Amino acid sequence: MARIKGALATRKRRNKVLKAAKGYYGAKSKLFKTAKQAIMKSGNYAYIGRKQRKRDFRRLWITRISAAAKINGMNYSTFINGLKKAGVTLNRKMIAETAARDLESFAKLAETARAAL
Repeated sequence: MARIKGALATRKRRNKVLKAAKGYYGAKSKLFKTAKQAIMKSGNYAYIGRKQRKRDFRRLWITRISAAAKINGMNYSTFINGLKKAGVTLNRKMIAETAARDLESFAKLAETARAAL
């Protein structure tokens, strides 16, 4: 029986890593070992970034809501508390969109929150 070598699988695996590292600086895009390390590191950064993006957007929404609530004479916490007591179940993303795009609707939300307090 002939001896089977793993050359094809090895070459495929290495080419896959090098293709993923395309565009990286210097040896990170040319040499397999450094490319593999760079890919692993960038994968970790991407994983962490997916979590951070959720935090960053929530912070942005809260900032927008807070600014619009101050225009209407309330602070953020009393506005959200008033909405909860009024039974309004809009999420922060939608409230922030309303605050950024349609101030009249947001003013009505603020009045609803103020009335519920």
